[in-house]
This record gives sequence, structure tokens and C-alpha cells, in this order.
Amino acid sequence: MILTALLPSSISASTQFNGEPRSYTRFNLTQNMEGENSQVEMKLSSDMDEEVGGNGVGEDLNHAKEPYVVHKPAGRTPKNVCFMVATVLLIFIISYLIGYLSHRKTELAPPSCSRSTFEESITEDSVKMEVDPLMDWKDVKSLLDQKMTASSIESAFSEFASESHQAGSAGDMELANKVLGRFKQYGMHTWTDGHFVKLVDPPASGSNMVTFKGSDLGELRGYLAYSKTGTAKGAVLHGNYGQMDDLGKLQDKNIALDGRVLLVRSGKISFAEKVANAAKLNASAVLIYPAGDRQLGGSTQLFGHVHLGSGDPYTPGFPSFNHTQFPPVQSSGLPSILAQTITVNMAATIMKGMEGTTAPAGWVGVGRLGDDKDMVTVEVNNVLSEKLINNVFGVIKGFVDPDRFVVMGAQRDAWGPGFASSTVGTSVLVELARAISDMVKNDGFKPRRSIVFASWSAGEYGSVGATEWLEGYLSSLNMKAFSYINLDGVVSGFPTFKASASPLMYTLIQRTLREVRLRSSRSSDRISLFMEPLRLNDPAYPFITFSGIPSVSFRFTTEGAEYPYLGTLDDTRDKLYGATSNQVAKLAVSAGQFAGKIALRLVHDHLLHLDVEKYIRQIRTHVVAINSKIQKLQSMQPQVLPKLLSVQWLISATGSYSRAASSLSNEIDNSNLEDVEMCRNINDRIMSVERDFLSPYVSPRETPFRHILVGSGSHTLKALSDHLDALQNDQSDADADLFRIQFALATWTIQGCANSLAGEVWSIDNMI
Repeated sequence: MILTALLPSSISASTQFNGEPRSYTRFNLTQNMEGENSQVEMKLSSDMDEEVGGNGVGEDLNHAKEPYVVHKPAGRTPKNVCFMVATVLLIFIISYLIGYLSHRKTELAPPSCSRSTFEESITEDSVKMEVDPLMDWKDVKSLLDQKMTASSIESAFSEFASESHQAGSAGDMELANKVLGRFKQYGMHTWTDGHFVKLVDPPASGSNMVTFKGSDLGELRGYLAYSKTGTAKGAVLHGNYGQMDDLGKLQDKNIALDGRVLLVRSGKISFAEKVANAAKLNASAVLIYPAGDRQLGGSTQLFGHVHLGSGDPYTPGFPSFNHTQFPPVQSSGLPSILAQTITVNMAATIMKGMEGTTAPAGWVGVGRLGDDKDMVTVEVNNVLSEKLINNVFGVIKGFVDPDRFVVMGAQRDAWGPGFASSTVGTSVLVELARAISDMVKNDGFKPRRSIVFASWSAGEYGSVGATEWLEGYLSSLNMKAFSYINLDGVVSGFPTFKASASPLMYTLIQRTLREVRLRSSRSSDRISLFMEPLRLNDPAYPFITFSGIPSVSFRFTTEGAEYPYLGTLDDTRDKLYGATSNQVAKLAVSAGQFAGKIALRLVHDHLLHLDVEKYIRQIRTHVVAINSKIQKLQSMQPQVLPKLLSVQWLISATGSYSRAASSLSNEIDNSNLEDVEMCRNINDRIMSVERDFLSPYVSPRETPFRHILVGSGSHTLKALSDHLDALQNDQSDADADLFRIQFALATWTIQGCANSLAGEVWSIDNMI
């Protein structure tokens, strides 16, 4: 890792309580400052004794008590000189000790010799103050509304718009310096971290190529990062959107995918999921073209990635720092087959020449599926290269719990202009930093906790910059960060508002949205909320499923039609203004107010507004489905699952979590908000929920998305349900013994979360 901003060591500051100075030091290597000072004091006393010659002080005092007989006028005898020197030394020592003891508690902590860490960046120079924020919540909201204006957003658009700022490029670095400069201008504490990551570029010479029945389909400028390289040849087969349900319909027609080149349209699921689904059924390659509802031009090229994961796929589970000494390793999410995007016109050429059986009902726009004579050749020559990317950070430090923080982030890079995908989000991020910094400096707002602003690089490659940061600071982030707010693509249409989030944030999202009005010329009505499930390509996904940090993504969009230009070179300012009837700046203000009020609420109040009871329903839904399938399987196929397997374990663990969540809610209702330590204890228990739903029984490298409810892998409750379906259908990959192991581990993960939520060990409700 290259850390371009070294931070000074943390210091202690004194704050007056009841007339007595108290010293607090956060994130210092020497935590017990009282003990350290006592040792220093004793050492100084000993040193001073040695300087005057052993027991010299005591001897001089004894001499002072003896009477002097003067036989002649005093002169400068050796004895008199010795007495005078001893007296002066005694007065000096006593004065020094009095001065030292009176000022001992206000001394600064000794400077650290080590390089500053991420945690020191958050809490350094912070003062822990056991006082309430002076500002009423209504005043906080009003101030933010006043400071977020359309004119300031427009100015930010102009500053951060760029025609070329692909990850790791000079344009990307130029924008990084602009963001860093703005953070410093606002008086924020700033730092950066760098990662050497593997990114993919198009062929250095020539291009990728697709031929149909021997004819070249034309120039391909778009590409899919992390595709396997090489050449594949096979008969083309249309797979609709490439979902497993779509491919299942092909199998129902007795059409095998072995060796076929699958032609699919964009949408419904990510590019990576389409390719992974095809690879499962032994297809040789995948061609992806824009779906008809995107209404793109016939020659518009698509860009994206096909890594079924996030972060650098060549350092899975650990950060891509330049000093990392791991042997070469690859993510299990890298595709084993070729993948390439093509244009609408190219896809039309292929489909016109395809024969075979007719497409299943509901596959609008698809005629024939293709037969063995419809040969396609795919050649992918993308170049893998190592590049340095930099994430940029600024922090507004809290006044009570500075080591607890919310993170607001936006990607900075794009395939082309990327106005909707990166410019708008970066502008909103910087404007929120300006507004909240001004509230702290000029309006007397004192957040209890810290706010971290992050500008990520390599977001287009699968949240690479953000994920590398999470991997680099995993042990501290999931203990200190209580929420992540994603600002990518917050304006892509009008007037529908969609959000995807951790269930812990549902209540806060709903309440916050009621405080935001749609600032457009069409309507001043309140905004309607549509919640979506978290998906693999959501930038908030790794924060929840890898790090256990409650997160939210949101966007203004057009009802029934998504913004078509994401992932293309046509994502320009003009296109987005046209899609929103020139309301981009006003919508960005509303988006900023929504994100800002969530962040401010989380750092303003004594207790975190995260609803631990929201997970109860989600857990019960999975448990009911699993219970029903187990009972059915034991009844109809008792030889598959013995009746010794009881669902009661899972039901009991669910009950334990439900009781712990309800108990904490009651505790919150009856809590004394003036008790700082009690509030911190409750907040720590709330923060533990998302983290404790990460399965401790799977490897972060092999299975990075460890969350058992919204993650991905065989450890999840959804995977348990799917495994039961496989057992019932006698599929080859079904394993009853493996299911029982996964079942037991998932059960104990839920029970462990309940235990942690209950608080002290004597409060645990362990019914298993």
C-alpha cells in the first residue's frame, strides 16, 4: 500500500468536568495514560536524586538543622559554599516538582514512531467530550437543506465532469487530486491509500472479434473485463436474459448447452451472473447485446466486467498492497469461458440467420433459438495489466465517539464520460462534505460520531477500490463503521425512487424519505419508495456481505425504464439532462439531502437508528421454507434425510434472536440517554448484528460474501433451501451429509448473533 498522506500521532486533550480536568486519549499505543504518567513521575524523581548525588538532599537538610557558631565574620569557606549550593538545589527541585505536578495532566502524549494507521486518521487530535450536541435535530435538518443548493451542485458538475477518467489513468488521478483539494479546502483531515490492482484493457493492437457463419460482424470497441482470453467456436443458441430459469426452459426442450455460444441480452441480472450460469451448463462462450427496452443506437458499444465478485480477482480476500507476498492466486468468481459484448445491429444480424426451434413463450423479440449449423467464432484478446489506483478520504471527526463512523462514498472512474455513473455521485459527495463541514465550523453543529467521505477508484471493474479498502482494514472497519451510504448513480431518471439496503436500515430510510421533498418543477409531492433486493453488482453489496456493515444504495429513476446509457460511452451530461427533463441538479440536491440526513441522524443522536427487529421476519421466512421442505422430504423420501434431523434447532435459534432483538428494543425505550457508557454499550450491540450474520465457518478468501441472509454461497439460508430442492430432485451435486453440516453451521451462526445481541454472557438466552 502507498500511503500518500502521513498523519501525526494521536494526542490527548483535557476537558473540564465538575472542575476536575480529565484526560482522554483515543487510539494511542499507550492506552493507560494515568499509569504511564505515574511511572514517568517516579522515574523523574529518581533521576533528580541521582543528579544531586545519592542522598545529597537529605544530608543538606540535616545540616540545615545544626546550629552555627560564628567565631569570626562569615567568609567564603568551602563549608559555606557547599551549604549555599545545596540550598539553591533544594529550592529548585521543590519548585520543579510543584510545577510538574500541577501541569502533569495537560501534557501531550509522546509522539508515535510508527506510520499512522487508518484508525489514527479517524481519531487523531479528537477530543472525547461527554456532552450532548447543542443543536436540535430540526435545526440540523434545516441547515443541511439551506446549504445544499442546485447552483452549488451545478458548479461541482462542471468541476468534476471529464471525458476520460478510466481507473488508473491520468484523468482518474487528476480527479482524485481535485477531490483531495476540496476536502483540504474544507478543513477536513484527509488521507489516501493506494493499491496495485489487476485491471483489464482492450487489445493493444487490433480488437476482439466475432464472426457468424464466417462473416466478421465488425469492429468491437466494447469489452468485458476479466473474460477468459482465447478463441471459442460453437453453434449459437439464444438464452434470453441468461437467467437460470431461461436456461432451464432450453433444457425442457431437450436442448443441451454443451459447447454452444450463448447469445443473451442485457438486463435482469449482472453480466457476471449471465456468464457464470452459462459456464455451469458447459457453454463455450457468451455474447451479450443491449436489450430492446434500452432503446440504444444500433452501433452503441457495451462495457462491463464478468467477475462474479468484487475487488481485485487476483488477490481474493486480501488487499492488493504493493508489499503483499501471497503466491499467485485467482478468485473462484473468474469465468472459465469467453465473454464479449456486441451491438444491437450485430445481434440482429445473427438472429436473422438463426434457424432451429421457436423460442419459448414470453421471449419477446426472439424468433428461432438456433441450431447446429449456426456457427459463431469468438476471439477475445483483452490485456491484463497492473495499475496503481488511489482512494481519497476526508473525515469530519465526532466530539463524543470519534472512533465510530459512518462512511459515504462514490466511485470516481468511468468507462467514458460517465456523467450519471460517477460525476453526479462525486459531486454530491463533495457538496455534502462542504455543507456538513460548514455546519461544524460556522453553525455550532457537533456530531457525536465521525463521518468519513470516500472517493473510490476502479468502481467500474466491480467496486475494486472500495473492496480493497475493506479487505485492508477488515478487522477495524467491522468494529467501528456502523453504516455505509453509496452515492453511485443516485440520479438516473425521474421521478421514481428506489433503494436497496440492509434490513437494519429500512426504518431509517422510510423516516428520512418523509423529510425529503422532490425538488423538481413537475411536482412537490413526497417521494414514493420502492425497495429492491440487494444484488451482486450493487456497490453496497461487499460492505454488507463481506464486512458486515449496514449499507444503503438508492437512486432516482424512471418508472418502468432504467437509464439506458450506463456502461456505454453515451453516458453524457446531455443524455442525463434529457432523461430527467433538465432536473439533474435539483434531483441531485434531493439525493444529497436524503443521504446527508441519514448520515447526520446516525452521528447526531445518542443511539443508532438501526432497527435490529427488521431481520426477524426475514429469518422466519427462510426458516418456514426450510422446515416445510425438510418435512416433505422426510415424509416422501425418508432414505434421503433421516428423521433424526430436527428443525427445532433452527427454530430455537430464530426464537433466541427474536427475543434478544425485542429485549434490546425495550432496553432502548427505557434507557437513560445521559449515561454515555450505557449508550455506547447499546450501540456496540446494534453494530454487532450485521457482523455476526457473517458465517465464521467459511473462508473470506474462498467465500467472501459470508452473510447468511443476503450473501452468496453454500452457507446461506437460501442455499440450504436450494439444496433441499436438489435432494428432492436427486440431482448429482446434492449431498445429504453436506446439507446437515451446512444446516448446523447456519443454525449456530444465528444463535451466535442472538448471543452477541443479548449483551453480557449472563444475559444469553441459549435454548440449544
